[in-house]
Amino acid sequence: MTGPASGPVNGRWRTRANALTLSRSILIVPFAWLITQQYWTPAALIFAYAVISDIYDGKLARKYGEESALGGLLDHGTDALFVTCGTWSLASLQLVNPYLAVLIILAFAQYMFDSRALAGQRLRTSQLGRINGVTYFVLVGTAVGMQLLGWFWLALPVQIAAWVLVFSTLLSMLDRAITYWRHG
Repeated sequence: MTGPASGPVNGRWRTRANALTLSRSILIVPFAWLITQQYWTPAALIFAYAVISDIYDGKLARKYGEESALGGLLDHGTDALFVTCGTWSLASLQLVNPYLAVLIILAFAQYMFDSRALAGQRLRTSQLGRINGVTYFVLVGTAVGMQLLGWFWLALPVQIAAWVLVFSTLLSMLDRAITYWRHG
């Protein structure tokens, strides 16, 4: 045996990619707190780390043959919690609407259960869901960056984008429900 993160995954959770994802997950609460306290520079640094680690955890998993349903669930779950807590914190400052955070977590729960991820199956993605997932990060990053840089002219576009995401998330959830009922 060469180490805990080497060799085939086969249900093992200790992988390089999962370690990177977990490092992102432990920053969720500090990130949310920093936003609520309006400490924009450290919040922006954590956000940048979250984006970079999200890009590289999948690349690591593929490079070392460590892809797994558990890793996908951990990655997507961490992303969902990160943007949910980020949007909730932004909503507490009235920078975005308060409904988006609730919808993000509900959409992720639907995605997870619809995909039967808890039974070890890979997550089934949808195009609108993927676009929403990326756009949640863009929204949070733009709102944090707007505050950090003093670009307050972005306040209205950020609020509009958050409302558009409310509607596109609802549409994505409806589409997923219809697909599930048709093909269950």
